[in-house]
Amino acid sequence: MARTSAARSRPTYRCSECGHQVPKWVGRCPECQTWGSIAETAAPGMRAASASPVTAPAVPIGQVAVEASRSRTSGEPELDRVLGGGLVPGAAILLAGEPGVGKSTLLLEVAAQTARRATVLYVTGEESASQVRLRADRTGSVQDGLYLAAETDLGAVLTHIETVQPQLLVIDSVQTLAATGVDGVPGGVTQVKEVAAALVRVAKTHNIATILVGHVTKDGTIAGPRVLEHLVDVVLHFEGDRNTRFRMLRAMKNRFGPVDEVGCFDLGAEGITAVTDPTGLFVENHQQQVAGTCVAVSMEGRRPMLAEVQALVAPTASERPRRTTSGVDSSRVAMVLAVLQQHCGIRLHSHDVFVSTVGGARVHEPGADLAIAVAIASATHGVPPPRSVVAMGEIGLAGELRKVRDLQQRVAEASRLGFGTAVVPGRPGTGPGRLKEPPADEIRVLDVVDVPGALRLLNLAR
Repeated sequence: MARTSAARSRPTYRCSECGHQVPKWVGRCPECQTWGSIAETAAPGMRAASASPVTAPAVPIGQVAVEASRSRTSGEPELDRVLGGGLVPGAAILLAGEPGVGKSTLLLEVAAQTARRATVLYVTGEESASQVRLRADRTGSVQDGLYLAAETDLGAVLTHIETVQPQLLVIDSVQTLAATGVDGVPGGVTQVKEVAAALVRVAKTHNIATILVGHVTKDGTIAGPRVLEHLVDVVLHFEGDRNTRFRMLRAMKNRFGPVDEVGCFDLGAEGITAVTDPTGLFVENHQQQVAGTCVAVSMEGRRPMLAEVQALVAPTASERPRRTTSGVDSSRVAMVLAVLQQHCGIRLHSHDVFVSTVGGARVHEPGADLAIAVAIASATHGVPPPRSVVAMGEIGLAGELRKVRDLQQRVAEASRLGFGTAVVPGRPGTGPGRLKEPPADEIRVLDVVDVPGALRLLNLAR
């Protein structure tokens, strides 16, 4: 019995970065390969569970009141779109993104919009209160109902919540808070778990919508233990290129709405504003036809967006030609090049190929394969594609074109923006025709079976 008790109280070793446990101390975590992150943690003894008083009696699900959990607008239409209607009282939301992408600016704007009709508490652990006030003055986010506190202690934050009684709580960020009496440094696995659990518990018991800002690692994942994403109700990723003002908000987890919605924002010197119609931002209006360009229609969540794909093909004397991409998937470009060479007779083994999108757009779905192929073929032959044409379709290794999802919405969006012809995948045995339900009389929909047929249809075959 004594030996069993000693084994239960034997200390364990845990990684502060990923939470991986090892039986003995090592200098490098075998899971995340981080040096110096293994620390000793005492293993608690096992106790038998016993019955305890309940917070509320169990009732039939049909008698549970739902009015208190109705979503309320955040003041930002694009955020409401991603959340599925707005902020739900008692919901815990985790917002993650790279440094400098605009997370604090977005949340300060949301807090200011909500403070016009409710009480908001904004807790910052990364800046001083005066620094946040300066940013609020610059973006016009100063409101009487917005309370600001600079704290890094969890107990002090809980005191502020009891005093202010907010309807919206913003924590920037959860990795900067520390709980007294809990081992580990702020941002460590133990501290993040305790702080997040306490804030989620307060959000549920006080019916407070809570937004937590989370840091990300160098590979883009949320820093800290994976349990952090399980504790919250919604996980949002805020992303964008630093060289452009365009930002996108994606829902990775949402208990109150869809997870395939995307919100678009414009980050400028005067703050951040919602972009309710972003489809035409990534398409240039050329005065004359240009070789090596084609417009693709991709789906960002449930929203169709047009993006112009450009290609440049130049001869090279190098034994290993360059394949450079920007805004598109490099592996899919390599596959498209192989298909063009094998099935279309376009030899590019002695040419450098550059493929890019316009305006910082990112197109990574297979539905843009045909537009990439058309742009490369046009650049190779120096012949521009017909004016006002969009191309969409996934390319298979045999050169065939495969259907893409939401084709009707894509064609309708292209028609709305004034394009006259859409080249789409068709069924074998059918020639150029129209969709079953054409979205508009102004656009002509052409069905093609394979890539060679699409190039012949656009006069790009040789």
